[in-house]
Amino acid sequence: MGTDNLIFLELLEWFDETGQELIHRLPEKGSGEIKFGAQLIVRESQAAVFFYKGKAVGAFGPGRHTLKTGNIPVLTKIASLPWALKSPLRAEVYFTNLKTFTNMTWGTRDPVAFKDSELGLVRLRAFGIFNMRIVQPVLFINRLAGTQGIYTTEEVGEYLNRVVVSRFNDFIGEKISTIFDLPSQYDELAEGLTQKIQEDFSRFGLSLTQLYINAITPPPEVQKAIDDKSRMGLFDDMNKLMQMKTAMAMEKIAENPDGIAGNGAQAGMGMGMGMMLPGIFAQQMNPQAQQAPQTTASCPECKNSIPPDAKFCPQCGHQQVVFERCQSCGKNITPATRFCPRCGKPVEEKPKTRFCSKCGAENLPDSLFCNQCGEKH
Repeated sequence: MGTDNLIFLELLEWFDETGQELIHRLPEKGSGEIKFGAQLIVRESQAAVFFYKGKAVGAFGPGRHTLKTGNIPVLTKIASLPWALKSPLRAEVYFTNLKTFTNMTWGTRDPVAFKDSELGLVRLRAFGIFNMRIVQPVLFINRLAGTQGIYTTEEVGEYLNRVVVSRFNDFIGEKISTIFDLPSQYDELAEGLTQKIQEDFSRFGLSLTQLYINAITPPPEVQKAIDDKSRMGLFDDMNKLMQMKTAMAMEKIAENPDGIAGNGAQAGMGMGMGMMLPGIFAQQMNPQAQQAPQTTASCPECKNSIPPDAKFCPQCGHQQVVFERCQSCGKNITPATRFCPRCGKPVEEKPKTRFCSKCGAENLPDSLFCNQCGEKH
């Protein structure tokens, strides 16, 4: 893009060669003298945010757009003589990548503390992956990317990993009383954890499309205790099954003492069916197929369904392009607003970091359990 030329208009477009860029700014070196009538080309998987004189003035969807600025070729250069021929009417375009970024890993860097109802304090490690995408480009730029020319998944991944781990610690503390219940609830935990994290991601204009738990690993000695308990449970179930089959066989013999051979064969068939039942139950316990992705979005204010590319909600008129969001209640607010119209708190006020009263460890502002000692705040 020629932002240093004197006469020619600019053609602004961007291609992601790495597949990992969330944000890319044009011009790359900073703001430029984008001229009146410059052409902006936006692809289907992109959105462009136009900043003029330091403020976001609009978001553009797929297509070709004509930009209107105060920079007019030749005349602007003459008018900018007091600034060494550098126009004070600066502009830049931030391209945002709207595709779904997959295989973003999350995991506990240090084991998190969990108070088990049967084993006491246990240190757990957890690992998994999640998929996310940008749904509010202006909010994402204002909250996370800032004035960086290029912002990648590597830069945002560490913070998002910390959010996921903290919410994971809170969630298992609320839903699970003992880790003996964990193996059968991975899918339920992943689904509940996804819903719990959605609000954290939405504060930065992001959407968590999917989250998976690959493993929750206790210390070796605790794993041995789980294996021992599983073996004991298996022996108990086998004893009950054998007792039931023996009673059924004895009942058949009592009913027809002359047909012992025939009834014995029937008892054998019953035993075969009994061995097939666990496999049938296992099939029934498989998770249901994932539903097809929704083709509509929902208004954050009235929750009604709206077209994905709508700029205003047709039901309540709420603006869908988010420039800023209240840190306390999540209300969408307009630029230059000093106080939230919903909760009344200052817009610039950031939530205070929460420190554990017992061990002093740093946690997220609204976390329920400490990541270090497992105590409830």
